[in-house]
Amino acid sequence: MAGQRRPVELLLLTGKKNLTKKEIEERKASEVKVKSDKAIKPPSYLSQELKKEFKKIAKELVDIGIMSNLDVDALARYLQVQKQYLEVTEELMNQKPVITIEKEHTDEDGDFVERELIRVTNETYNELLIMQDKLFKNCRAAASDLGLSISSRCKLVVPKKDEEKPKSKEETLFGDNL
Repeated sequence: MAGQRRPVELLLLTGKKNLTKKEIEERKASEVKVKSDKAIKPPSYLSQELKKEFKKIAKELVDIGIMSNLDVDALARYLQVQKQYLEVTEELMNQKPVITIEKEHTDEDGDFVERELIRVTNETYNELLIMQDKLFKNCRAAASDLGLSISSRCKLVVPKKDEEKPKSKEETLFGDNL
């Protein structure tokens, strides 16, 4: 199975692939280039609190050159899922995994005999835990897509080109096509 297609600049800088000048030009022409706009605005459907967070994160992503206007909704969805995750987590902290309930025992006639305290799992806690897990996975995936984690940024960043090596005698005489 083939890996992800990498930008030609990255291939040239890492030296992992030998391409002819014609192949380089063809690959460059076929690559999608997204213009980054410094005036990226948060969508109107975000709350004021999320708009502030959007502007802060968007500015940082634009500054490192990995966000454009096409990523606005992706960042907005990430922020919404993150907010829901935090709300569910806070509610989960207020719940106990096991609760104590009273169970009444009766005789055959339905008359009260005794009351017993039993411990059972808290269904609300379980439901919140499942919801929290789903939200965490969505949040982590969105963060990775946006380059908000260290590992995802390492995959997105193109390494800087080393200083130019002096040309050998052969390269000077016969060119770079060796």
